Amino acid sequence: MAEHTRILLVEDNPGDARLLREMLNDVTAFDYMLMHLDSMERAAEYLGTNTVDIILLDLGLPDVQGLEAVRRARSASPHAPLVVLTGYDDEAMAGRALQAGAQDYLIKGQIEPRGLRRAIRYAIERKVMEEALVAEKERAQITLNCIGDAVTCTDIFGTITFLNAVAQTMTGWTLEEAVGRPISDVVRIVDANDREVFSRTSAGLTRHDQSSHLRSDYNLIRRDGTKVPIEDSLAPIHDGHGRFTGSVIVFRDVSAARAMAEQISHSAQHDFLTGLPNRMLLNDRIEHAISIAPRHSKKVAVLFLDLDGFKHINDSPGHAVGDKLLQSVSKRLVNCVRISDTVSRQGGDEFVVLLSEVERPQDVAVTAQRMLKSVAEAHSIDQHDLHITTSIGLSIFPDDGEDAATLIKNADTAMYQAKENGRQSFQFFKPAMNVRAVERQSIEESLRRALARNEFVLQYQPKVNVSTGLITGAEALVRWTHPTRGLVGPAQFIPVAEDCGLIVPIGAWVLREACRQARAWADAGLAATTMAVNVSAIEFRDEGFLDGLFAALADAGLDPDLLEVELTETVLMKSADTTASILKTLRNKGVQVAVDDFGTGYSSLSYLRKFPVDALKIDQSFIRRISVDGGDAAIVTAIIGMARNLKLRVVAEGVEEPQELQFLQDQQCDEAQGFYFSRPVSAEQFAILLERRGLVPVPLRSAG
Repeated sequence: MAEHTRILLVEDNPGDARLLREMLNDVTAFDYMLMHLDSMERAAEYLGTNTVDIILLDLGLPDVQGLEAVRRARSASPHAPLVVLTGYDDEAMAGRALQAGAQDYLIKGQIEPRGLRRAIRYAIERKVMEEALVAEKERAQITLNCIGDAVTCTDIFGTITFLNAVAQTMTGWTLEEAVGRPISDVVRIVDANDREVFSRTSAGLTRHDQSSHLRSDYNLIRRDGTKVPIEDSLAPIHDGHGRFTGSVIVFRDVSAARAMAEQISHSAQHDFLTGLPNRMLLNDRIEHAISIAPRHSKKVAVLFLDLDGFKHINDSPGHAVGDKLLQSVSKRLVNCVRISDTVSRQGGDEFVVLLSEVERPQDVAVTAQRMLKSVAEAHSIDQHDLHITTSIGLSIFPDDGEDAATLIKNADTAMYQAKENGRQSFQFFKPAMNVRAVERQSIEESLRRALARNEFVLQYQPKVNVSTGLITGAEALVRWTHPTRGLVGPAQFIPVAEDCGLIVPIGAWVLREACRQARAWADAGLAATTMAVNVSAIEFRDEGFLDGLFAALADAGLDPDLLEVELTETVLMKSADTTASILKTLRNKGVQVAVDDFGTGYSSLSYLRKFPVDALKIDQSFIRRISVDGGDAAIVTAIIGMARNLKLRVVAEGVEEPQELQFLQDQQCDEAQGFYFSRPVSAEQFAILLERRGLVPVPLRSAG
């Protein structure tokens, strides 16, 4: 019995109620709480918000009597045990109350304290047992209804006596056809070597009169000859005297489970996208190759590949196209190696290739060259011909490492060197490369202190009106004045800053400083100048980008019309809906937006109408080839014409030669920047240019 047995007494006779309470008080060590109510209406209301351990119910209440009282009480509290109270002449009614759900009844006038206590305890215990039995029965019923196993019974001689429906379906035999046949005819079970498990001469399947399980690699041979993987168990059947009379075989189709297990095992060792071995399986294979190479006087090679410019493709057409490109690259790499070699995807656009049993390093170079050529050929994906290249680093066992981790790390280091050498190339590892890796780590550590030490400085390159030579704006370019290295160019530290996440605080500093400088020039009485600031994808996607930009404008007191944000096509095309929202906010505040490196991205020109942009900056790679490549001249002409139709300003980047400027003047390009006009200069030098009324020498347009 639980402590504080909660009793609800529904009794309209005060004397009877008082007598029952006194009896309960007379019972030794009986801790209870009694609630007395005199009508079913009040009892039902009480039970609506309270729970009790037992209800003592008078069958003769003023508002309800007899079986209706029992039904009302059961409805109000279905799980509470019920003991009814009745008079001498109501025993028949009490019996019907038991049939209606009461656990016991007490006859008034014959109740004594211990009997009352015992009736309450028994009623509660019976109710618990009844509910447990009901629950067990329901569980058993559900289990029986859900059984999907095949059940087969035999007699003592191994002859079929029963097949359930599932067994008939799985074996292909009907019950009528199977009964009386040997088990080996109907339930043909074979092991992994196709040996029969049950022979025709089996006198009993459970030889030791005990339950058993067959091995997990067994298969059922159906009547039509098809093979089904199964799990099964055998158990003896006994009669009422315990004598062995036959066997029961229970088996199930585990095709899906076995396939799932194989799939899980495969997935644990292979890349989900390409199906190539993953890092774990690759490491095992490298270690195995290392262990056997010395026996055959061979070497082992590890190639680390990283796709050049994959992020650009993945961001512009979309991840679905990027995934298909990775799958295409994977197939080509596999076709470049032997069956005994391994191509593995490490994640992202990185691959590692194991070449086992290598004769000479020259053989590795031949394979690397074959990979470079194969990957560079056009990939036809979704009706587009995509072009991608790769950079490869190579390490050799035992020269460059004696374990998988070292070989992979050194090949990775060599790959970075290949990228720095111009990409689409391969590079063997050299110990000196580790020095460069340490150098990169040193740059990262120094970058983390550079902001606090005010080591960054901005230089400014003028943008010039092509027709008049007037300076129309400045592009802010960050430089790093390292205390010991001197001036560090952006190509050396920006990639490191992007990799380690420092580009966001550095970009925020550039924005604040550029706004402050633009306002300083204006306060000095110089011509108002638009300040252009490059914003990387990482900065643009940072949740604090807009707040930081508007705070920089406010702190500097700079008119938003004088700030221009430069974004690449890749940044614009990624998460188009979010991009459109950010650009709309910038436009509403007056900030201008320019598309940087225009023409190099893989994107639809429809974004020029979708996104609120103000200017296009033609990538310098097109400008530099104007005089030597008619195709690029045509591209520049087309971009300028398109921009004019869309009422967008056009800026040509990288102008260095007079003929380039002449061409831009002829095509009525709006603005240009480049070494022809000025290299990036300090704020003080830029102020001198502005003091000259913004004039930069520009040759007059040729006649006609």
